[in-house]
Amino acid sequence: MDYVIIVAGGKGLRMGSDIPKQFLPIGGKPVLMRTLERFRAYDTELKIILVLPEAQQDYWHRLCEQYHFDVKYELANGGQTRFHSVQNGLALIPDDAEGVVGVHDGVRPFPSIDVIRNCYTTARAAKAVIPVIPVVETVRKLTGTGTMSAAQDTGTPAPVSSVTVPRDKYRLVQTPQTFDIQLLKAANRQPYNDGFTDDASVVESYGHDITLVEGNRENIKITTPYDMRIAEVLL
Repeated sequence: MDYVIIVAGGKGLRMGSDIPKQFLPIGGKPVLMRTLERFRAYDTELKIILVLPEAQQDYWHRLCEQYHFDVKYELANGGQTRFHSVQNGLALIPDDAEGVVGVHDGVRPFPSIDVIRNCYTTARAAKAVIPVIPVVETVRKLTGTGTMSAAQDTGTPAPVSSVTVPRDKYRLVQTPQTFDIQLLKAANRQPYNDGFTDDASVVESYGHDITLVEGNRENIKITTPYDMRIAEVLL
């Protein structure tokens, strides 16, 4: 049995909205609903676990009634960090479960079905898989102190020490990140540390290598008003 844990704990601060970003509509439907529908389209038998902060759950339930949303899922409470939220989602999966579990950002409504399928299929053998896309712009690494000039600055800023790095050695990471269920459960029993920036970093800390597969560029993470405009175009 395969699962996906969809984590949606944003507060919408960078969106400049009182409504959390996962609940804002794109194409007339909340972002989070489109995300759940994408995984249901991939596999109607996939077990979906939605992780939401308790304070947002009543609002979500009202949205589901308003939009007649009928995708089946189990609900888990959000935690203090993403790591703890995923722990809460994993707690709803039986300890003896076998299969693959994906972890996906609730504000990424556009993973392609092919990418989702490739992540799950590859994880059956590789155990730990993440989708990535190439870096297409030049990348510079900061090597010292200094300040960058802001648009309104009129003075001469101190230069920031930096060097160009080879962009072909870097990749941008997306979700769903997919893992053998027992591996992710074991990795999430580690004590939390600030280096856990995503689920792959948790599994890597546990000592397991991460396999990369090709993602899709449309699989954007919606965090700003600009992203919302891009999302409308993608729809």
